[in-house]
Amino acid sequence: MTSTGEIRFSHASPEATRGTAPVPNSNLPTVSASRLRVAETFVSRQGEGKLTGQQSFFVRTSGCNLRCWFCDTPYASWKPEGPHQTVAAIADEIAAAGVQHVVLTGGEPMLPESVGELCQILSDRGHHITIETAGTIDRDWPCDLMSISPKLAASSPEPREHPRWASLHQERRMPIPVMRNLISRARDVQVKFVVDSPDEFDEILAVVDELSKPDPNSPTQSLLASDDIWIMPQGITEAALDQAATWLRPWSDQQGFRYCDRMQIRWYGNKRGT
Repeated sequence: MTSTGEIRFSHASPEATRGTAPVPNSNLPTVSASRLRVAETFVSRQGEGKLTGQQSFFVRTSGCNLRCWFCDTPYASWKPEGPHQTVAAIADEIAAAGVQHVVLTGGEPMLPESVGELCQILSDRGHHITIETAGTIDRDWPCDLMSISPKLAASSPEPREHPRWASLHQERRMPIPVMRNLISRARDVQVKFVVDSPDEFDEILAVVDELSKPDPNSPTQSLLASDDIWIMPQGITEAALDQAATWLRPWSDQQGFRYCDRMQIRWYGNKRGT
């Protein structure tokens, strides 16, 4: 696939983009004094998953409990940066932007407890909230779309270069019970796997099997539907995405999963603030 410069909303659907009306309670006063380290905030279109094409306000928290070797936001993980801001200031910045959909991403947005306060404020104001997480921390926060990206074994950094982080990453990356808790509580969910090689297919299927097992309280119903599973190539250029699609999309279709492009790369390139 080559870029034509046109806007392509590859996955958006009317039911997925609910909540596009003006934010009803954006003038509610903000009282929280809690602080949060933020790498960046910006307004852009969601480029991945169910809400592709949806204009959103992104809050990228700084700091992560994992260290993926291919992380495309090292300024929020390997070398975290950004000022500490009050939750109230962030909420007011979102209100001033007039955008209903808010994406909390990172880094790992589940790390700071103050993100929970931000979620509550945004929920009270009528915002649609997406949390983009690796699924390693169990939080019960207001959220409309829980977007979980399990980290596969191949995501670990090189042990000889980063021995401490390689060990911690491997230890933390795949807590299946935590992910199942997040899925079971979610209003809506998507599970996105970032894939670098066909060698990861077996691990993906094994993880999907574990995440999909019925909840003991509803033994006849799978916890996770195949339509909620998204397969996304690792890559930060259009050429890399196009090459990966030749072998990854057919496998995704064969398994009944949804293929997830990275439209922000096609729209803007691999740039901050997009």
